[in-house]
Amino acid sequence: MDRLLRQLQPDSTRGNAHQPKAMGYDIERFVGYVNDGLLCCICRDVLENPLQAPCEHAYCTSCIHGWLVHHHNCPEDRQALDLSMLRPLFRYMQNDLNRLQIRCRNREHGCEMVCSLESVDRHERECEYSRIPCTNASCPMQVERRNLEAHLAICEYRSRECPNGCGYTILNADDNHHNCVAELRTELELLRSEMICKVEEVRHEMESRLDSQRRHMVQKESLLKNEIEELKSQMSRVMSDVRTLLAAERLHRQDLEQAELEKRELMELLKSLQRDGRTGSNIAEGNIRKTSGTRTLARLDSIKRKPREITVI
Repeated sequence: MDRLLRQLQPDSTRGNAHQPKAMGYDIERFVGYVNDGLLCCICRDVLENPLQAPCEHAYCTSCIHGWLVHHHNCPEDRQALDLSMLRPLFRYMQNDLNRLQIRCRNREHGCEMVCSLESVDRHERECEYSRIPCTNASCPMQVERRNLEAHLAICEYRSRECPNGCGYTILNADDNHHNCVAELRTELELLRSEMICKVEEVRHEMESRLDSQRRHMVQKESLLKNEIEELKSQMSRVMSDVRTLLAAERLHRQDLEQAELEKRELMELLKSLQRDGRTGSNIAEGNIRKTSGTRTLARLDSIKRKPREITVI
């Protein structure tokens, strides 16, 4: 801890000491003079993804984040500092930083490219001297990008289709151990196992669907039976009401026929009275009228006294 604190002292007591693990760009990669203001106050390398404190000291993002985990002040002048107080680098300083000329990190492999700091990442992603992993599965080799095609041509992990026509893809290293019949038998067994599993899954799914449909049909049948019983009950009540209406209609028709008969009798009686009145004498007419009137009144009283049933629905 004391060693780390000594390394983080101001320039007057520290000189050009480095932290054990630098987080910025190695200053040895740069061509020409690099202003001290573009160096990280923690790792003393050129700023990478810089942030600036209110006291105008600048740091690499990873450096200052690591520092503030255990401290709450500026590592240069010890002024109070936390993450919320950090801001991007001044524009003019960022422009100066971007214009610095830096060598490609693949220089030791032969790349002589020197470019601006702001474009070095793009160059290094496409650099022909960058070492990249072989694209063949299981191959542990890393080769330069420019030599990848040559390596793939001789890589022992390269794959190709079996020349005997079985269609199996084999690795170059397994060429001597490849057996078409054995491979096809193994593949057939795998396919058979997969088919059996799929058939079982389909069977279980179909059984589940059938059980669900069966339960649904049973519930539907029960509902239909209840509805049929309800319809039968309603039909029975309707038929009972129809029979009652028919009986009432018959009674009403009988009453109408009886009234019609009585009406005809009265009309005949009136006609008879009129004929007797024109041909008889006054005395006879009076007697006849008296007798006829008596019979008529008696007939009318008998009609009035006759009970009639009226049904109202």
